[in-house]
Amino acid sequence: MSGSGPGAGDGVVPPEIGRARAWIVTDGKAGDENQCIGIAQALGLAVETRRIPRGRPLTWTAPWGPIDPRDAPGRSGGLLEGPLPDILIASGRRAVPYLRAVRRASTGRTFTAFLKDPRTGHDTADFIWVPDYDDLRGANVFTTLTAPHPVSRARLDAARTRPDPRLSALPWPRIAVLIGGDSRHLSYRKADTRRLVRDLTKLADGGCSLMMTVSRRTPPDLSAALADLIRRKGGFLWDGTGENPYVGMLALADHVVVTSDSANMVGEAASTGVPLLLFDLPRTYIRHRRMFAGLAMAGALKPFIGRLEALRYAPIDATPEIAEAMAKAYAAHRRRFEPGGSTASPATQPKASAKGLF
Repeated sequence: MSGSGPGAGDGVVPPEIGRARAWIVTDGKAGDENQCIGIAQALGLAVETRRIPRGRPLTWTAPWGPIDPRDAPGRSGGLLEGPLPDILIASGRRAVPYLRAVRRASTGRTFTAFLKDPRTGHDTADFIWVPDYDDLRGANVFTTLTAPHPVSRARLDAARTRPDPRLSALPWPRIAVLIGGDSRHLSYRKADTRRLVRDLTKLADGGCSLMMTVSRRTPPDLSAALADLIRRKGGFLWDGTGENPYVGMLALADHVVVTSDSANMVGEAASTGVPLLLFDLPRTYIRHRRMFAGLAMAGALKPFIGRLEALRYAPIDATPEIAEAMAKAYAAHRRRFEPGGSTASPATQPKASAKGLF
């Protein structure tokens, strides 16, 4: 399956899916968890988030290995304790064995969805989403240009209606500056820091108001240089205190500068419909470059070289279409367990594992 492309509609999600009991399972990585949250919110699900603790035995064998026996489904005090959910949404390599354990314990009744390639084949889950640039394909695999995320149109509209006073007082044009950080694939060099500060200074000197946010991965020397830039030129830098203004920045931005180390941030920025300026870093993941090329072809993105660009495009947000595709897959999954369906009736399911399902 594939999405209908950039600018697809908000999707139509049946309201009954909102009554399903749902879990999110990840190892707590913000990027993975936010994707799951975005889909859950689009589906109207009240979810229970279960995070795999750091240092859990056997996680090094993921995605192929087993889970810690203490986390066995239904075991008191374990990660998968309690009645199994109707829907499980998971992401991240370490979550794959936990998804398999729930799927097995529920004898297939729990609808399992995995976001990104699980590396164990398309039949790992009932529904899998991967970005277009990934190679995984299958009848149950749905692909889109950008990733799911929780920066919905409704949240952006609310942030515009009730703007953050720390941001709304800044003069126009306001530039949201989204800074990532070091990862397994790349690290910021001193030359990158100098180039980024130099080009942002050009915008400030040209009369732009900079609204900046950094991440936990941002190198300390880069954070310090950006703080110094704000002290010298004015603007706003979120220092981690007070309410996180991330959505507010996107809602009020006239342009967005975003670093190439985070495909998630680029995708979230594309949901605004304002011009995206990509600060390119050496060794950016090649598959992410394919996504950036797709956004450039859609008229949404250009390289950041210290100046604003005139770009026009409809907001690009794949989250509603992914949610709609998942809702359809869930409905088809449930029909398999109805009388006359192709799967054994609920009476044949083990009571301990089927409890609470559907």
